[in-house]
Amino acid sequence: MAVINYSITLLVLLVAALMICSVSANFQRDVEITWGDGRGQITNNGDLLTLSLEKASGSGFQSKNEYLFGKIDMQIKLVAGNSAGTVTAYYLKSPGSTWDEIDFEFLGNLSGDPYTLHSNVFTQGKGDREQQFKLWFDPTNDFHTYSILWNPQRIIFSVDGTPIREFKNMESQGTLFPKNQPMRMYSSLWNAEDWATRGGLVKTDWSKAPFTASYRGFNEEACVVVNGQSSCPNGSEQGSSGSWLSQELDSTGQERMRGVQNNYMIYNYCADANRFPQGLPRECLSA
Repeated sequence: MAVINYSITLLVLLVAALMICSVSANFQRDVEITWGDGRGQITNNGDLLTLSLEKASGSGFQSKNEYLFGKIDMQIKLVAGNSAGTVTAYYLKSPGSTWDEIDFEFLGNLSGDPYTLHSNVFTQGKGDREQQFKLWFDPTNDFHTYSILWNPQRIIFSVDGTPIREFKNMESQGTLFPKNQPMRMYSSLWNAEDWATRGGLVKTDWSKAPFTASYRGFNEEACVVVNGQSSCPNGSEQGSSGSWLSQELDSTGQERMRGVQNNYMIYNYCADANRFPQGLPRECLSA
C-alpha cells in the first residue's frame, strides 16, 4: 500500500509540473513574424530569428502563446556598429487601451559608445517607472541572455543571470501591479531617431542600413492562457518552493543587483524628484 501511495504521489507531482509550461522554443513553431515585409527571417530549422531595419520599415514578431505569469528568456545579439537612432525592443504586453507591459528596450549609440538598456513597467496603461543602465559589455559581439521573471509577488529583470531590477507587488500600499491581464512576448527593431540616442541629437545613419538584430534561445517557463484558462494549478497562484512562481531574490541576488545599480544605472525614476513635484510614487518611498 505504501508503494502504491508513493507512486500516486509521484504521478500527481509530475502532472502538476507538466501543467506549468516549460519549453525551449522553436521559432517556427512558437512565434510569428507580424510585420516588416520580409525583414524578419527565421532560419537554421527554427533556431535563429533575425530582424532588420531599413529606412522604409523595421520588423517585429510575437509569441503565439499568452502568459499570465512566467519566466521568459531570450538570447539577443544587438545591432553592431553605428546603431544610433535604433531601438531593439523585447517585452511582454497585453492588448487594449488599459494594457499591462514589462519592457526591455535597447537604445543604440555611435560606434564604440555603450548601448542604453531602458526598462519600464506599465499597469492598466500607466507607466513612468523607467530605470536605465549602460551595458557593461559589448552586446553586439555575441548573444546575451535577457530574462523577465514575472510572478504574483514581483518582476525581476536579469541580464546573463544577473538581476538588475526588481519591481515588487505593493498593491497593499496603493501601487498598481500587473497580475490580471495575460500578455504575449513581443520584439521589434525600429527607428526612433527623434529620441533614442542622446535625446534625439544623434540621428540614424541610413548609409549603414540594413541594421540587424539576431535572436536565439527563446525559452518560456510560464502559465499559458488558452480560452481564458491558465495551464497552472489554481489559476497561477500555486508554485512549489524555489520555482519561478514563488521566486524571490536571496541575499546574494540582492547584492549582485545593487552592484549593477551602483555602477551602471544612469536613470532611476525613484530618484527624479523634479519629475514628480507632487511627491514620488508610493513604491519609491517603500523601496
